[in-house]
Amino acid sequence: MAGKAGLKAGLIGGAVVLVLTLLGMIQVLSCFCCGLNWLVYLGIGVLAGSFLDVPRTAGSGASAGALAGAISGAVGGIASAIISVVRMFIAGPGQMVSAIPPQQLQQLRDLGIDRDMLDIFMGTGGVAIGSGVCCLGSLFVGAVLGAIGGAIYASMKKV
Repeated sequence: MAGKAGLKAGLIGGAVVLVLTLLGMIQVLSCFCCGLNWLVYLGIGVLAGSFLDVPRTAGSGASAGALAGAISGAVGGIASAIISVVRMFIAGPGQMVSAIPPQQLQQLRDLGIDRDMLDIFMGTGGVAIGSGVCCLGSLFVGAVLGAIGGAIYASMKKV
């Protein structure tokens, strides 16, 4: 029961989060889309709670909301990871290091960090690690906020 409601709300929420992630590629909108994602995760939990059969309990609402939020978070995280990798390949790994001022590069060289090491960290390796952490983070945040939204809705609207 909660699984079916969570899956249905998660797929709907995944589509919404995907659109917000794509809108986040526009520089002006990127600041708003991040905060909006958190509200969407709460709303997805509420939607999952509303899909539950009556009588609803806070526990079933939380589990449906957590599933829906996790699905949506996974969709958003995977989309963000793909966008990050595509952006890195378009810009080129060396472009990221060339943005560092020469004085800072010299300080890093003095510490024993060479430019090749920075290319690896700020290039493909850094994007892969950052994308993985971001994907897991959005999955976790989506599940937690979805569970909160589902539990609140199910406890308020038992019938």
